[in-house]
Amino acid sequence: MCGTENAALVNKCSLTSTAKENGSTRTTLSSDAVINLDHGDPMIFESYWQETGDKCTFVIPGCQSLSYFANRNNLCWFLEPELEEEIKQLHRVVGNAAVEDHHVVVGTGSTQLIQAALYALSPPDESEPTSVLSATPYYSCYPEVTDFLRSGLYKWAGDARAFDKDGPYIEFVTSPSNPDGSIREAIVKKGQGKVVHDLAYYWPQYTPITCCAHFDVMLFTASKCTGHAGSRIGWALVKDKDVARKMTKFIEISTIGVSKEAQLRSAKIMGVISDSCLHHPNSNNFFEYCQRLMAERWGKLKEVVGRSKIFTLPEYPPEYCLFTGEFSKAHPAFAWMKCNKNIEDFEKFLRAQKVLARSGRRFGSDPKFVRVSMLSKEEEFEIFLHRLLSIQGTSN
Repeated sequence: MCGTENAALVNKCSLTSTAKENGSTRTTLSSDAVINLDHGDPMIFESYWQETGDKCTFVIPGCQSLSYFANRNNLCWFLEPELEEEIKQLHRVVGNAAVEDHHVVVGTGSTQLIQAALYALSPPDESEPTSVLSATPYYSCYPEVTDFLRSGLYKWAGDARAFDKDGPYIEFVTSPSNPDGSIREAIVKKGQGKVVHDLAYYWPQYTPITCCAHFDVMLFTASKCTGHAGSRIGWALVKDKDVARKMTKFIEISTIGVSKEAQLRSAKIMGVISDSCLHHPNSNNFFEYCQRLMAERWGKLKEVVGRSKIFTLPEYPPEYCLFTGEFSKAHPAFAWMKCNKNIEDFEKFLRAQKVLARSGRRFGSDPKFVRVSMLSKEEEFEIFLHRLLSIQGTSN
């Protein structure tokens, strides 16, 4: 998630009330509550999982999952076989990534896998840390995650477009991009470089699936695929056996594996998603359902933004999606908004309207940009739209 410094403000300022609905307690935001759209908490998908009922429910007996080991014969020895099979099946169904010649490494979210990849890909005998870079606007957590441990193996080096240093480097390619939703390719193409493809958002609800990705290291996360951020399950598809082994070693040393309960739950959920996509009886295709949700939200936002010239949004051309068999536009998890008014700090301006967004400065970009989450609960999103309309109304 990274960058949770706004959480304290939300807890302090958000005014809520509760109401009884069908015997359960429902929390309702007040009209002047602080709306946190800084992080990508995937609550938009809650409605789908409410409709599935007990399909994802399973019981774990007390005698299960006692051992550290899940499969002693597997390179990633703490990876549950059920999860490995469901990961591969889901990728086969969607067609977004090759799995046949890749090793699966499971991690506690994709953040741990980013660190594991840095460890595995950095040459151990260099005189100075390996440069880590990504093209702007880059994922805001890359600098923080890279430099947090102050490792002697690697160090954040900034924008890939400005990199002209000789020697080894590691480039992160986030595609679709976080924050702007664009499809990316590697920028620096030198002999000693390694590339990590962060494909957290390469799923049909966010973007057309235009090809089956087949890169050396590919990172995914359940939080953006299924919406289950709280389970903290991420996985890497790694072509080189030695790299996969080193990534596994990093996770072994840092957390001695990954929770089996979280893995088994994620395996169950992925199985339900795969079944829904195969049009089994009484199934509701997960990706088609979520794509409609994302398209509706983007339609509402574009309508509001289009009423004035204060804000602008990126445009996404239609592309043929191999999964749906139709032409469609991208509906990214985040809106990369620019303020065209004489305002130097858009994030600060929105904060005054009790809307928390992430400044473009955090992405190596201009503070006239902000990243706004499109994944919040419906009520929060609607309040955000009303506040945008209010801002535009006072500026006319």
